Amino acid sequence: MKRFLAAGLIAFCPVAFAVQSVSFETGRGSREVDMWRVGAQWAAHPQWMEGSRWHLYWDLAAGGWHGDAGTVHDLGLTPVFRFAPHPRGPYFEGAVGFHLLSDEHISRRLNFSTHFQFGDHVGIGYRFETYDVSLRLQHLSNGGIANPNPGINFLVLRVQYHFH
Repeated sequence: MKRFLAAGLIAFCPVAFAVQSVSFETGRGSREVDMWRVGAQWAAHPQWMEGSRWHLYWDLAAGGWHGDAGTVHDLGLTPVFRFAPHPRGPYFEGAVGFHLLSDEHISRRLNFSTHFQFGDHVGIGYRFETYDVSLRLQHLSNGGIANPNPGINFLVLRVQYHFH
């Protein structure tokens, strides 16, 4: 557990001064697993996206999944593509990122074969002045790296606070 938290802090340190928003997520998994995460986000500005309604940001998040066998910790890094017609108002987003789990044993009925998982999501939300609220469908699995690869789906409610 200490190594897991240390890895999260080391990953977070280089971006600490670039953080533009923070988030809190809570969700329910398809296999009776509850999830929560806190995260920090910072924007990327690739030249090929300039002038479009698409935006790219990085999301570094840490949290836990709680099942009937206890809590598994999750550290994730995800590039997120957001389509927003206006700076404020509705948006759509999608992403594929990387997650590292503290344990492969999620619950009595769910075992993963690897600590490493891919996490993809699609979501809709609404951006207000300094915060936004979104609903996401997220799937995590190891992408066929090893078996068993049962995967898990979450319905996630997310609140994000923007500093700028």
